[in-house]
Parts: sequence; structure tokens; C-alpha cells
Amino acid sequence: MPAKSRFHRLDAFTKTVEDARVRTTSGGTLTLLSLLLILYLTWSEWAQYRRVLIQTEIVVDKGRDEKMEIHMNISFPRVPCELLTLDVMDVSGEVQTGVMHGVSKVRLRPHQEGGGEVPGASAQQLMLNEEREALEHLDPNYCGECYGAPAPENGLKKGCCQTCQEVRDAYASISWSFGRGNGVEQCEREHYGEHLDEQRAEGCRIEGSIRVNKVVGNFHFAPGKSFSNGNLHVHDLDNYFTDARDSPGIVHTFTHQIHTLRFGPELPVNLAERVGTNGVQWTQNHMNPLDATEQKTDEKAFNYMYFVKVVSTTWLPLGWKPTWTVLDIPHELVKLGGYGVGDKGSIDTNQYSVTAHHRAIGGGSADDQGHKERLHARGGIPGVFFSYDISPLRVINREVRAYSFSGFLVGVCAVIGGTLTVAAALDRLMFEGQLRVKKSHHS
Repeated sequence: MPAKSRFHRLDAFTKTVEDARVRTTSGGTLTLLSLLLILYLTWSEWAQYRRVLIQTEIVVDKGRDEKMEIHMNISFPRVPCELLTLDVMDVSGEVQTGVMHGVSKVRLRPHQEGGGEVPGASAQQLMLNEEREALEHLDPNYCGECYGAPAPENGLKKGCCQTCQEVRDAYASISWSFGRGNGVEQCEREHYGEHLDEQRAEGCRIEGSIRVNKVVGNFHFAPGKSFSNGNLHVHDLDNYFTDARDSPGIVHTFTHQIHTLRFGPELPVNLAERVGTNGVQWTQNHMNPLDATEQKTDEKAFNYMYFVKVVSTTWLPLGWKPTWTVLDIPHELVKLGGYGVGDKGSIDTNQYSVTAHHRAIGGGSADDQGHKERLHARGGIPGVFFSYDISPLRVINREVRAYSFSGFLVGVCAVIGGTLTVAAALDRLMFEGQLRVKKSHHS
């Protein structure tokens, strides 16, 4: 048998001659509707192919010697900046007292006046200006007295206390209470007591970032300068309580508003737009549940505790391929605020859950919280405390297409073939129906 005849038998697409074809109005209408349906379904397939989904994986976090950045913006409308101290400590033994690097204190007008920022320089800048002006007029041979305390090792002049801050540091090194600095030459020269009086009714907002070891630890906001006394972490509360006694109309409390608190860099601002409703659960409010939190109290001897469980979270954008991450670089070389931001849009951040607790320092019953059977322990210091624990798991959120390009082509072929097949069947039924109707009329 000739080769041509063999291929004729394999032809699955038999043809009809033009004379044997019948064209109808209903067939033309059905063809037009089919083309419109194919275009619509093809566009739907394209939109589905372009849709970005979030593929979530949970793995054991194998990171070692990592750091973590804590970004904060917290207002204390009833504690002046001069009294407010930020301390950080962790289970590795690292302690950062009076943290100032990376954070700034913004003075707020008294809450009776509606709050708002006090115009002018920041609180720490004003103090530095006072110190600088006072030092400029000193004798070069001047050596300030430390009033019985050992001179600080990092002082401006060895064996001396040149500024009020150095006298306060010297007192803190041996766990002495300092007070208003009455009778201390350096403090009177820098008007330290006057600054306390000036800010007595003000509030304070602390904003910025700190970098900590990625281990169990805590950071807290408390009044007065902090120092260590044996195994205890102590704050000088003299000015906090004394000011309240001297000014009956002014009561310092740790009423606070957490504008922002996050552990790690922010997610992309256009994330919700790119992933649609599937990304709602990854918005900033879900990642940072303490944002826009406010707590109020009229008691000065009162503290708030937030127990935070931090979960490492990695965000990998569409098409990301592993090359390097910022976590591979020594953290000293990464500027504050940039730790966790990787290449090609990848982000190593953290999400967290939180449990809040508050109590009066004096202890007593928990009737005001609806728990008559409970008693609060006595002791502690007023302030706001954040204790964080690190989860051993890491969540990886990876952006992926709904399906591959080959899947898109298969879908388009299915749309075209399925639509034409159904349309052909409908056309055949309509044509045969018309023939039977005509035969019945003829008979």
C-alpha cells in the first residue's frame, strides 16, 4: 500500500466538501457567542495566571548568633522625658541601661493642654546644649567633684565629674539615689533642677530602634536612672514620687499609647495590593498586634507587662532565588534600621503574639479586674515592661503564581476546545430540530 494511503487512514480530521456544508443564521449567532465566551474565559485564565498566592511553610529556625531590631513609637503623656529611661537586658547577660543610641525622646505638651510636641529641639539635645555651654566657660584645669562617689571611667576627664550627667553616673555606679542634684555644683550650673521643674507636667514620646540579641530578654520604660544592685535591677524613683508630692495637681502615671511596635523591618506597603484578599492575614496589624494600643491609669505606683512571643518570619517575593541575605553580614556593618532587609525584596522579620497584664505595685485584690479570688503580689517598680521569648520555628511566606505558564496554555486550550465542542453540539441539535419542524409542516 502506498505511503500516502497509510497517512490518509490516520487522518483524524475528515473534511467535507464546500457543497455539502449548510450555513444557518442560528449557527452564525452561536459562533459569535462562542467567540465572545472564549475571549472572556481566556481573559479569566490570564488573570488567574497573574494572581499571586502566598505559600506558607513552617520550618525549624536554624539561625545562630542572630540579632533582632525592635522598632518603637510609644507616647507617655504623663511622664516627662527627663525621668523616662529605656533599659534592655537578656538571658545572655547583656544589659543596656539608659539607651539613647538609635532612639530619640520627643517632649510633649501637658495632656491637660491637649498634648502635641513641644516646639524646639529634642529633650536630649537640649540637655547636651546646656552641658556644652557650661563646659565652654570652665577653666581648662577644672576637675569637678564626684561627691563621694568614684569618677566614671568614661568621663570627660579622668578622676573627675565634669557634668551633672557624670555625677549621676557616678552615683548610679554605687547604687546611690541622686534626687534633684541640690548642692551639686555641676547640676546647679546646668540648671538640672530647673529642667525638672520645667518638664514636670509634660509627657514624652520615645521613637526609634534598638538592636538586641535574638534570645529571651526584655526591655522596659521606667522612671529615673537605672543601676544594678547585686542581682537586682534598680531605678532611682526619688524624683518620680517627689515631684508628685510637691505638685498636688500633677500626678505622674504610666498611661501610655503604643503607636507602633514591631520586631524587625516592615513588610512592603503594596503587599495587600499585590496579593489581594489572600494577603489580608499578613497585614501590619496582624504582624504587630500592639499597634494603636492605649492603656490608662490614675495610679502612679502601677506597672504594665506585655509578654510577647516572637516568631521569625521570612518574606520571599515572586521569582526570588537564594543568593545572600543581610543576616550573613556582621551586624556591626549593617546600619540601624536595615537589619533583616535582604536582596531582591526579601525580608527577614518577625511577627508576634502578646499577652498583657497590669497591676498596682502595692499589691492587693484584683476586684477591679473582676477577679475577687486573685491577689496581686507586692513589689516591683512602676513602668511598662515588654518580655519577649523567641519561638524555635520560622514561618516562610513565599509569593508564587497560581499555576505555571504551561498550566495557563493548557487552560486556554481547554477553554477553546470545550467551548467549540459544546457550541457544535448545540448547533447540531438546533439544526436537526429545524429539519424535523420543516418535515412535520410538509407532511
